[in-house]
Amino acid sequence: MNGTVRLGDFLQARRSQLRPEDVGMPTYGEARRVPGLRREELAVLAGVSASYYARLEQGHSTNASAEVLDAIARALRLDEFERLHLHALARSAKHRGRSRRPAPERVTAATGQLLDSMTDIPAIVTGRRSDVLAWNRLGHALFAGHLDPGAADRPAERPNMARLVFLDAHTRDLYTDWPSKARAVVGNLRLVAGQYPDDSALHELIGELSAKNEDFASMWADHRVRSCDVAVYEMRHPLVGTLTVTQQTLGHGGGPTIVVATAEAGSPSRAALTLLAQAITPAAPARPRTRIDAG
Repeated sequence: MNGTVRLGDFLQARRSQLRPEDVGMPTYGEARRVPGLRREELAVLAGVSASYYARLEQGHSTNASAEVLDAIARALRLDEFERLHLHALARSAKHRGRSRRPAPERVTAATGQLLDSMTDIPAIVTGRRSDVLAWNRLGHALFAGHLDPGAADRPAERPNMARLVFLDAHTRDLYTDWPSKARAVVGNLRLVAGQYPDDSALHELIGELSAKNEDFASMWADHRVRSCDVAVYEMRHPLVGTLTVTQQTLGHGGGPTIVVATAEAGSPSRAALTLLAQAITPAAPARPRTRIDAG
């Protein structure tokens, strides 16, 4: 799918999600054949001509200025992440690149040292396509204790968090409010897809998930964009029971990021994390007793 199609699909989807009453536009009781605003109504809100907006949505124009894009973003009631996504789609429509497979992502020595030092905090390192590049013992135990702990070290077998959320029964059961986690994953993939329109591996992942999971296909068609910087989730862990954690993504840009899970000090959830850490700590070998011979 080229950039002009992605831009047009995004504009059309978001326009269909806005009702006239959402923007204070009278309808005078008229029946509408399709949901959402009409193109000419959106154009009025954005302050552009209806014909120009129609060309933009249909992929016949790729020269929209930053000012026009911002006006359309305001008309569509986009938040900041969605506005930036709109600009990224417009850039990809203007500069059509060749789809290519990017170089493998790697964990730097500094990131590895930081991960090793976080012994009391569950942490994983993910790439931009949500591949798990590394995890500490507690991160593996919390997020994917049913998987081989060495899988993250083997590029061909690395788990992918998006696949786990949508295709793995254990991970689906792990989140009490699974739809919220699923929407966050899809929204973040949308954001990354706009930033890296030529990433063939990313598009293969999206195609795979769309074909194998109806929930993903439906959420992807919604064109929602969401950053997963901070989110609170209730988890149902098979070893320590229910706990509430704050998942935070540390690091921005095109490189790998660290995802950590924390719980409020003194809370039952913090106690559950401590219990989980104890459960996965290898038992120390028994010290031989010193034999004392009677003299």
